[in-house]
Amino acid sequence: MIFAREVSDNLTSLVKKIDAATEKNRDARMGSFVVFCNDDEGLKKKLETLADKEKLKRTILTIDNPAGPEGYDIAKDADVTVLLYVGQKVKYNHAYKKGDLTEREVERILSEVPKILPEKKD
Repeated sequence: MIFAREVSDNLTSLVKKIDAATEKNRDARMGSFVVFCNDDEGLKKKLETLADKEKLKRTILTIDNPAGPEGYDIAKDADVTVLLYVGQKVKYNHAYKKGDLTEREVERILSEVPKILPEKKD
């Protein structure tokens, strides 16, 4: 689950890679979605373009109000918040101020994905 304020290059990189991981692990019932906490009127079109351009297969893109969905308490100064969870328990929580989501952080998040997946049985 990713909460974002706006579309950026590093966010797009993260979403593409999470989408690929979700496709790869769909047998494990992995799901992914991005909630854009933004009320910009042009955002819906931007997200449609993003989904088409990046050929997203499994990641759902949604829009909510700038405060984010009720009950999630998204930090107001966080530009991107990433939650990796199993069931209803958060295993990893990363919040990034604007400009702090780097490619290194994207790779760190991706390295945690296997840790939330069920063990594969041979």
